[in-house]
Amino acid sequence: MELPFTTLNNGVQMPLLGIGVYAPKQTNEVQQAVEWALESGCRLIDTASAYGNEREVGDAIRESGLSRSDVFITTKVWNDDQGYTRTLRAFNRSLERLRLDVVDLYLIHWPIKEHRHETWRALEKIYMDGRARAIGVSNHYLDQLDELLTEAIIKPAVNQIEFSPYCYLPEVLDYCRQKNIQPEGYAPVVRGQKAEDPKLVALARKYGKSTYQLLIRWSLQHGVVTIPKSVKRERIQENFDVLNFTITDEDMALMDTFYDNTRIADDPRTRE
Repeated sequence: MELPFTTLNNGVQMPLLGIGVYAPKQTNEVQQAVEWALESGCRLIDTASAYGNEREVGDAIRESGLSRSDVFITTKVWNDDQGYTRTLRAFNRSLERLRLDVVDLYLIHWPIKEHRHETWRALEKIYMDGRARAIGVSNHYLDQLDELLTEAIIKPAVNQIEFSPYCYLPEVLDYCRQKNIQPEGYAPVVRGQKAEDPKLVALARKYGKSTYQLLIRWSLQHGVVTIPKSVKRERIQENFDVLNFTITDEDMALMDTFYDNTRIADDPRTRE
């Protein structure tokens, strides 16, 4: 089954389902995981300079035999590299490690207050130079987005945030939709922490799916680009087997009530 796409605010098409490769202790497994994901139909790979595996991602894409235009590649500038000149240098290093001339999406990994404006200016230059097909942000919430939009010449195409029923903030999705910024969610399966939640288990049993599949499907039905992470072949295949069922409106509304602010990463609203 062909995976669905969304169209970003600059007309670029982005797959709605991909794989995240945050795996700091598993660098040697990342290339194999990406190859398995591509075999499973995945066409979106989300990496970052901070993950230390851009080189493995690039190798996997070349080994796959797929055309470069068939794979959507995201990477990010890390906090220590922010600022105008440093961001441009960091981007060049990412391209070298990926062995690419262009990435599909380049993101600011975290909002660093003293560098946000200059870092975004660097991303705008990268975009206008044609070296990233789209630019955006990660871990930005309403105050940070408001600030960015007052200064930006180019509106971010994507905002990547932690997203699951357990940290669901509908006001962030509403804001992004109003501003025509595509939301993207990482840690959709909460790193397995909620796999035994009785509420989730009961729903998964109803649909004949795993709790992981139910969480990924919930995210997709909210219109959020979703990037579950795994280095296990069976789990990767399972993560992409989520297009043959639909969660009812009633059960979507029920899952929306699971919020308890369980997070894998820091809460950006309290980080600054």
